[in-house]
Amino acid sequence: MEINEAITLDDSGYILITGTEAKDFLQNIVTNDLEKVTGSSTIFSSILTPQGKYLFEFFIMKLNDEYLIECEKKIADDIIKLLNFYKLRSKVDFKNVSEKYKSLVISLEKFKEISKSKIIKGQTSLYNQDLVFIDPRNEKLGAKITSKSENLKLTIKNLNLKIIDKKRYYINSFELGIPQINLSKLKDKIFGIENNLDELNGIDFKKGCYIGQENTSRIKLRNKLRRRMLPVQKISGEISENDVIKYNDKEIGKILIDKPYPFALVKVIEPDLKQFINTELVCGDSKVKILKPNWI
Repeated sequence: MEINEAITLDDSGYILITGTEAKDFLQNIVTNDLEKVTGSSTIFSSILTPQGKYLFEFFIMKLNDEYLIECEKKIADDIIKLLNFYKLRSKVDFKNVSEKYKSLVISLEKFKEISKSKIIKGQTSLYNQDLVFIDPRNEKLGAKITSKSENLKLTIKNLNLKIIDKKRYYINSFELGIPQINLSKLKDKIFGIENNLDELNGIDFKKGCYIGQENTSRIKLRNKLRRRMLPVQKISGEISENDVIKYNDKEIGKILIDKPYPFALVKVIEPDLKQFINTELVCGDSKVKILKPNWI
C-alpha cells in the first residue's frame, strides 16, 4: 500500500465487553494474555474448545475501562452466545456494536505518521479518539483504524486517505498464509494451533489456564504438530470444500476453505512439506499447488 491508501473492511464486526470482572473473565477463556492489552498494545487471540479445537479468532483492544473485540462480522453473535455460556455469575456483559464501529486498513507509513511511534506488532495509539494499531499477527498486513461509523468519512478526509479495493488486502493476506474470510468453515474441525495461531502471536504459552490449554500445550511442547492450514493456488479445474489433495497417490491435505481464497489443512511431516511445496498436486478433479508462507 502507498502511504495515503486505505481499505474499508465492511465485514469486520465488534463486541464491547464491560463489567468489573471483564479482564479476569477473558483471561480464563482466551488463548492470549490479557495483561498485554493496554492503551498502547492490542493483541490477536482466539477461543478454543476444551479439547483445543478452533472456534473463533479476533483482536482485543482496550477502550477506556472496557474491552473491544474485532472479529468477522457474521460470527459476532455466535461469539457472544459462547461468552454468555461461560459467563455464569461473572460480572461481565457483552454487546454487539458492529454498527457503531468501522475498520479501516492503512499503511505502516501512515501509522508512523499518525502515532510518531516505532513499527511494532500490536503497537496502539489514538487518533481523534479512534484506536489505531499495527496488526499483531504480521506487520505486512499493515495497521488498522477502529473508527466510530459517524466519524469515518471525516477521518478519511483529515488523513488525506484514498480508498482502494479491499481485494488487495485479502490477496495480500492470502499470500501471507493468513485466512480471514469464511473462518466458520474451520470451526471445531482443526486444532487451534493447526491454524497457525502460535506463529501469528495468538497464543501465550506462559499465561495461566485457558479453555483448551492442555492439548494445545501438549502439541507444542512435544513437537506433535503434524498439520497446518496453508494457502492453496489453483492451477486448473475447480476447488471444492473437502476435496482431498494427493502427492504420489497419498493423501497429504484437505480443502477446508474453498472460496474466495482457498486454504487446506496440510501435512507438514510424513511426508515433509519440503517434498511437495510448490509442486503440482492432484486435488479432486483439479490441479493445485500448496504455498508456504515465509514465516513458517
